[in-house]
Amino acid sequence: MLIVSSRLIGCPVLSLHVGGKVATVVEPIIDPHTLKILACRVEGPLVGREVGEILPMSSVREFSRLGMIIDSTDEFVEPEEIIQIRDIIKLNFAIKGLKVETKKGIKLGKAIDYTLEPDTWQVQQVIVQRPFFKAVFDPELTIPRTQIIEITDYKIIVKDEKETIKAKANKTEFSPNFINPFREPDFASDVKTTKNRYPSQNQ
Repeated sequence: MLIVSSRLIGCPVLSLHVGGKVATVVEPIIDPHTLKILACRVEGPLVGREVGEILPMSSVREFSRLGMIIDSTDEFVEPEEIIQIRDIIKLNFAIKGLKVETKKGIKLGKAIDYTLEPDTWQVQQVIVQRPFFKAVFDPELTIPRTQIIEITDYKIIVKDEKETIKAKANKTEFSPNFINPFREPDFASDVKTTKNRYPSQNQ
Protein backbone atom coordinates (compact mmCIF):
# COMPACT_ATOMS: atom_id res chain seq x y z
CA MET A 1 0.00 0.00 0.00
CA LEU A 2 1.35 3.40 -0.99
CA ILE A 3 1.24 6.56 1.12
CA VAL A 4 2.10 10.15 0.24
CA SER A 5 5.25 11.57 1.81
CA SER A 6 3.31 14.41 3.42
CA ARG A 7 1.92 11.82 5.86
CA LEU A 8 5.40 11.52 7.36
CA ILE A 9 5.81 15.18 8.33
CA GLY A 10 4.50 15.61 11.85
CA CYS A 11 4.03 11.86 12.23
CA PRO A 12 4.19 10.76 15.91
CA VAL A 13 6.91 8.34 16.98
CA LEU A 14 5.55 5.93 19.60
CA SER A 15 7.69 3.91 22.00
CA LEU A 16 6.62 0.48 23.23
CA HIS A 17 8.87 0.95 26.25
CA VAL A 18 7.34 4.28 27.27
CA GLY A 19 3.85 3.39 26.11
CA GLY A 20 3.29 6.64 24.24
CA LYS A 21 4.67 9.38 22.01
CA VAL A 22 8.36 10.22 22.35
CA ALA A 23 9.03 12.34 19.25
CA THR A 24 7.66 13.78 16.01
CA VAL A 25 9.03 13.35 12.48
CA VAL A 26 10.43 16.58 11.03
CA GLU A 27 11.69 15.39 7.64
CA PRO A 28 12.70 12.21 5.81
CA ILE A 29 16.30 11.58 4.76
CA ILE A 30 16.33 10.15 1.22
CA ASP A 31 19.17 8.36 -0.50
CA PRO A 32 19.15 9.88 -4.02
CA HIS A 33 21.02 6.87 -5.42
CA THR A 34 18.26 4.41 -4.53
CA LEU A 35 15.27 6.73 -3.87
CA LYS A 36 14.84 5.09 -0.50
CA ILE A 37 14.19 6.76 2.86
CA LEU A 38 17.04 5.75 5.14
CA ALA A 39 16.04 7.69 8.23
CA CYS A 40 13.97 10.56 9.56
CA ARG A 41 14.99 13.63 11.48
CA VAL A 42 12.88 13.90 14.64
CA GLU A 43 12.17 16.39 17.38
CA GLY A 44 10.81 16.18 20.89
CA PRO A 45 11.50 17.00 24.56
CA LEU A 46 14.32 14.44 24.79
CA VAL A 47 15.76 14.91 21.32
CA GLY A 48 19.11 16.66 21.22
CA ARG A 49 19.55 16.47 24.99
CA GLU A 50 19.12 12.86 26.08
CA VAL A 51 18.83 11.05 22.75
CA GLY A 52 19.91 11.54 19.12
CA GLU A 53 17.90 13.39 16.51
CA ILE A 54 17.90 10.72 13.78
CA LEU A 55 15.62 7.68 13.58
CA PRO A 56 16.88 4.98 11.16
CA MET A 57 13.97 3.41 9.30
CA SER A 58 15.38 -0.01 10.14
CA SER A 59 14.35 0.70 13.75
CA VAL A 60 10.67 1.25 12.89
CA ARG A 61 8.71 -1.85 13.88
CA GLU A 62 5.47 -0.70 12.30
CA PHE A 63 3.85 2.24 10.56
CA SER A 64 0.12 2.65 11.21
CA ARG A 65 -2.56 5.32 11.49
CA LEU A 66 -1.20 6.24 14.92
CA GLY A 67 2.38 6.76 13.74
CA MET A 68 5.77 5.08 13.67
CA ILE A 69 6.25 2.48 16.39
CA ILE A 70 9.70 1.75 17.83
CA ASP A 71 10.99 -0.18 20.83
CA SER A 72 12.46 2.73 22.79
CA THR A 73 14.30 6.04 22.51
CA ASP A 74 17.53 4.03 22.32
CA GLU A 75 16.72 3.75 18.61
CA PHE A 76 17.47 7.46 18.10
CA VAL A 77 21.05 8.18 16.98
CA GLU A 78 23.25 11.14 16.18
CA PRO A 79 23.93 11.79 12.46
CA GLU A 80 27.62 10.90 12.85
CA GLU A 81 26.91 7.48 14.33
CA ILE A 82 25.95 5.86 11.01
CA ILE A 83 28.32 6.66 8.13
CA GLN A 84 25.81 6.05 5.34
CA ILE A 85 23.21 8.33 6.91
CA ARG A 86 25.84 10.98 7.69
CA ASP A 87 26.97 11.07 4.06
CA ILE A 88 23.42 11.30 2.71
CA ILE A 89 22.56 14.16 5.09
CA LYS A 90 25.53 16.11 3.70
CA LEU A 91 23.98 15.91 0.22
CA ASN A 92 20.94 17.85 1.50
CA PHE A 93 18.80 16.08 -1.09
CA ALA A 94 15.03 16.57 -1.39
CA ILE A 95 12.62 15.46 -4.08
CA LYS A 96 10.09 18.23 -3.55
CA GLY A 97 10.88 21.31 -5.58
CA LEU A 98 12.96 19.56 -8.25
CA LYS A 99 12.14 20.37 -11.86
CA VAL A 100 10.98 17.42 -13.95
CA GLU A 101 11.75 17.05 -17.64
CA THR A 102 12.13 14.36 -20.26
CA LYS A 103 15.41 13.11 -21.71
CA LYS A 104 14.77 15.35 -24.73
CA GLY A 105 14.40 18.39 -22.48
CA ILE A 106 10.61 18.74 -22.52
CA LYS A 107 9.60 20.41 -19.25
CA LEU A 108 6.88 18.51 -17.40
CA GLY A 109 6.64 20.61 -14.24
CA LYS A 110 7.87 20.58 -10.64
CA ALA A 111 7.88 17.73 -8.10
CA ILE A 112 5.46 18.60 -5.28
CA ASP A 113 5.17 15.24 -3.53
CA TYR A 114 5.88 11.54 -3.86
CA THR A 115 4.44 8.23 -2.77
CA LEU A 116 6.28 5.45 -0.99
CA GLU A 117 5.85 1.90 0.22
CA PRO A 118 6.01 1.93 4.06
CA ASP A 119 7.18 -1.68 4.27
CA THR A 120 10.38 -0.88 2.37
CA TRP A 121 10.39 2.95 2.54
CA GLN A 122 11.08 2.97 -1.19
CA VAL A 123 9.85 5.93 -3.26
CA GLN A 124 7.47 4.56 -5.88
CA GLN A 125 6.02 7.61 -7.66
CA VAL A 126 6.80 11.29 -8.08
CA ILE A 127 3.84 13.68 -8.21
CA VAL A 128 4.46 16.59 -10.57
CA GLN A 129 2.67 19.92 -10.69
CA ARG A 130 2.22 20.91 -14.32
CA PRO A 131 3.25 24.34 -15.71
CA PHE A 132 0.52 26.97 -15.73
CA PHE A 133 -0.19 26.71 -19.46
CA LYS A 134 -0.73 22.93 -19.15
CA ALA A 135 -2.38 22.85 -15.74
CA VAL A 136 -5.87 23.75 -17.01
CA PHE A 137 -6.45 20.30 -18.47
CA ASP A 138 -3.78 18.31 -16.64
CA PRO A 139 -2.92 19.88 -13.22
CA GLU A 140 -0.86 16.96 -11.92
CA LEU A 141 1.23 14.16 -13.38
CA THR A 142 2.23 10.96 -11.56
CA ILE A 143 5.50 9.41 -12.70
CA PRO A 144 6.47 5.89 -11.56
CA ARG A 145 10.07 5.42 -10.46
CA THR A 146 10.62 2.98 -13.34
CA GLN A 147 10.46 5.96 -15.71
CA ILE A 148 13.16 7.95 -13.90
CA ILE A 149 16.49 8.00 -15.74
CA GLU A 150 18.54 10.44 -13.71
CA ILE A 151 18.31 12.79 -10.74
CA THR A 152 20.54 15.83 -10.28
CA ASP A 153 20.65 18.56 -7.66
CA TYR A 154 18.12 20.54 -9.68
CA LYS A 155 15.95 18.20 -11.73
CA ILE A 156 14.52 14.76 -12.36
CA ILE A 157 14.98 13.40 -15.88
CA VAL A 158 12.46 10.83 -17.08
CA LYS A 159 11.95 8.73 -20.19
CA ASP A 160 10.35 10.36 -23.20
CA GLU A 161 6.71 9.62 -23.96
CA LYS A 162 7.45 7.19 -26.81
CA GLU A 163 9.79 5.20 -24.58
CA THR A 164 7.14 5.07 -21.88
CA ILE A 165 4.49 3.78 -24.28
CA LYS A 166 6.88 1.17 -25.63
CA ALA A 167 7.80 0.04 -22.11
CA LYS A 168 4.13 -0.37 -21.18
CA ALA A 169 3.57 -2.52 -24.27
CA ASN A 170 6.48 -4.80 -23.48
CA LYS A 171 6.35 -5.07 -19.67
CA THR A 172 3.81 -5.78 -16.99
CA GLU A 173 2.93 -3.13 -14.42
CA PHE A 174 5.63 -2.35 -11.87
CA SER A 175 5.17 -4.09 -8.50
CA PRO A 176 6.64 -2.46 -5.35
CA ASN A 177 9.53 -4.28 -3.67
CA PHE A 178 8.78 -1.69 0.82
CA ILE A 179 2.01 -7.97 20.64
CA ASN A 180 1.48 -4.21 19.86
CA PRO A 181 -0.60 -1.98 22.19
CA PHE A 182 -0.78 0.74 19.52
CA ARG A 183 -2.08 -1.49 16.73
CA GLU A 184 -5.01 -0.28 14.64
CA PRO A 185 -6.08 -1.34 11.10
CA ASP A 186 -3.52 -0.05 8.60
CA PHE A 187 -4.59 2.51 6.03
CA ALA A 188 -5.07 1.61 2.97
CA SER A 189 19.17 2.03 -15.04
CA ASP A 190 22.24 2.72 -13.66
CA VAL A 191 23.57 6.27 -13.98
CA LYS A 192 27.06 7.41 -13.07
CA THR A 193 27.21 9.01 -9.65
CA THR A 194 28.91 12.37 -9.33
CA LYS A 195 28.54 15.18 -6.88
CA ASN A 196 25.56 16.50 -8.83
CA ARG A 197 24.10 13.26 -10.24
CA TYR A 198 22.30 10.48 -8.48
CA PRO A 199 21.67 7.15 -10.20
CA SER A 200 18.30 5.54 -10.68
CA GLN A 201 18.03 1.77 -10.57
CA ASN A 202 15.25 1.78 -13.11
CA GLN A 203 16.75 3.05 -16.31
